[in-house]
Amino acid sequence: MGRVTASAPPARDAARAPRGARAASPRGTRHPSLAAAYDPRHNAFDVLRLVFAGVVLVTHTTELSFGWQPGVRGTDVSDLAVDGFFVLSGFLITASWLRLGSLPRFAWHRALRILPAFWVCLVVTAVVVAPLASVLNGGSATAVFTAPGGAVTYVLHNAALFMAQFGVGGIPASAPGDGVVNGSLWTLFYEAVCYLAVAALGVLGLLRSRTWLVLAGVVALQLATTAEATTGVDVVPGDLVQRLLLMFALGALGFLFADRVPTHPALLVAAAASVLAGMVWLDDYRAVGAVGFALLVLVAAARLPWRPRLRHDLSYGVYIWHWPVGVVLLSTPLAAAPVAVQLVAVALATTAVAAASWFGVEAPALRLKDAGRRVGAHRDRLTPQG
Repeated sequence: MGRVTASAPPARDAARAPRGARAASPRGTRHPSLAAAYDPRHNAFDVLRLVFAGVVLVTHTTELSFGWQPGVRGTDVSDLAVDGFFVLSGFLITASWLRLGSLPRFAWHRALRILPAFWVCLVVTAVVVAPLASVLNGGSATAVFTAPGGAVTYVLHNAALFMAQFGVGGIPASAPGDGVVNGSLWTLFYEAVCYLAVAALGVLGLLRSRTWLVLAGVVALQLATTAEATTGVDVVPGDLVQRLLLMFALGALGFLFADRVPTHPALLVAAAASVLAGMVWLDDYRAVGAVGFALLVLVAAARLPWRPRLRHDLSYGVYIWHWPVGVVLLSTPLAAAPVAVQLVAVALATTAVAAASWFGVEAPALRLKDAGRRVGAHRDRLTPQG
């Protein structure tokens, strides 16, 4: 199932302009480089992250309701949204490291963005969503606490970010999702793995110099992906790590080499063609379309005409909450309603819960970023993406 960065959506610590942003092609030229097109204060990163979260909400709602989600061959639409999250995150998190220049502060910022809302989601899902889902599907509210693999073990097994337990024991099998109470949280572990990779490269100094080594590593990842898709032989163990690290790394390269990334329309058309070809002819579109997809996402983030800086970032909340909200709502007579009605109901309810998550958990946690001044050099302003 697909996954958003989400935060997955995660970070706006962003972003001074990439190195060389004004050198290669000044703003105002007909086809500027990505660096020249990107404005760290006015861009569409917020909008795209919210769009990607909405796409995952729609596709997962259809999965909960009908047992399928739209896609082409081996690529679900939600896969594209998740990949988009990782591309944006790679760009922004690399910018964050280069701006902060401190491992403790970087780790503190990243933990504040992901963990508090994740933990609250785990606990509320276990003690509120699971009992509700059980009762609405003909079971007992107490069963989720007494059955093997119940609510307590759900929280404990997943608290370290890796989703080792997807269901809560005691919920009847008739519940939407086939026992999975939140099918989106699994991506956050891989997001954290990507953060660790950035930190490692940063500590080694490879994000400030010898960036060609980073490029060589990403080329190797792409070649492994292409080889696996075309031969069926696993070159690198861990398909999920390889897939998501590749998309994240392409976003990171977009920042590191932004002054050399062209935005010519002909190149964008070729990029779109590579994505479509990969979706139609291969089980893994990334074999031929990963680079093109990353380019399209980053150019869209830099050049879309509507580029508001959203003061309240609901994308992470939408991503982590839409599945449990859908499980509850689709356990009611809403399950018999037309799919359009289902989608509107889940979207509205999820937006309300995401707003509660932002105002009650995420924004207060982000205000603690300045506590990192003890281990860093300067104060950071609270911004929704970071």
